[in-house]
Amino acid sequence: MKKKTILMVIIFVLAINLAGCKSTKSNEPITRTELMMGTVIKVTLYENESQKILDKVFKRISEIENLVSINKNGTELDKLNENAGIQKVKLSETSYDIINKGLEYSKLSNGGYDISIGPLVKLWSIGLPEAKVPTKEEVEDTINYVGYSKIQMNDSTHEAFLTQKGMMLDLGSIAKGYATDEVARILKEDNVKSAIIDLGGNIYALGSKEENEKWNIGIQDPFDSRGNVVGSIEVSDKSVVTSGVYERFIEKDGVKYHHILNPKTGYPYKTEIAGVSIVAQKSIDADALSTLIFTKGLKEGLKLVEDIENVDAVFITKEKKVYTTKGLKDNLKLMNKKFELGN
Repeated sequence: MKKKTILMVIIFVLAINLAGCKSTKSNEPITRTELMMGTVIKVTLYENESQKILDKVFKRISEIENLVSINKNGTELDKLNENAGIQKVKLSETSYDIINKGLEYSKLSNGGYDISIGPLVKLWSIGLPEAKVPTKEEVEDTINYVGYSKIQMNDSTHEAFLTQKGMMLDLGSIAKGYATDEVARILKEDNVKSAIIDLGGNIYALGSKEENEKWNIGIQDPFDSRGNVVGSIEVSDKSVVTSGVYERFIEKDGVKYHHILNPKTGYPYKTEIAGVSIVAQKSIDADALSTLIFTKGLKEGLKLVEDIENVDAVFITKEKKVYTTKGLKDNLKLMNKKFELGN
């Protein structure tokens, strides 16, 4: 459930140097890279290249960051968390929409994915200098402040209320997905036909690489350094987002504790999955589902994705077996001999 801002860029565009590769299109692509939302953000335009469009894109990302980032003080999210158990807080349409979408997925998972997991995230602080393995007593106490059913939303006034003091929302599992979709919306409105959007691993492939040629997206080997892939898939006008356990963790007494926490136990999920990549039309869906599906494990996760329209997934297990949903069976190209396709 922890935000994926420090998580390795587990997805990348295969065989494309986004910083300045050559293109057979009429103009050279342009790229802008900035550190925002606690991660590296890169947007590359391959058609209708305009710095003004990029200005608009990064302005919108900044607006979103200033509303819901947990890496900045004074945001609307800060205000909402600070007023937990005290009073309702009126939110912007952006903040309200992101929280509502997070609630939708919290309900879908019956709390296995829960945007109110903030107190547990803060307790463990995995990925931060203050990271620690908390005591059993600390975990049991903190769980009492987690529960999406205690979030009240008023659609007519755009007010939200965390009904218990000490509650804290963490939108890190969904905010980058929302921002990615906003970037895609802006590019489409400005008639950009070909682009790659990369918000710290939240990839959106807009249009095609060339005429009638989809983008190749590499699936990172979760056991190896960045740039080493398990295989690749071809996508167009879709987002690919991955969750995994091997980049951010803490270790104590020989035991590794990864960052994806179970809101019901207070401890990291125990699963056979090393990484799961979600392919969806909306990045906000791929973002939330990459965490939600991870929490379900392989068998249940595969079944759940198959039941969701226009969503597919690639699962990589700790035994180095690769599984896909039916929609990717003929798409995934396995490229690493250390891995094999599962049944």
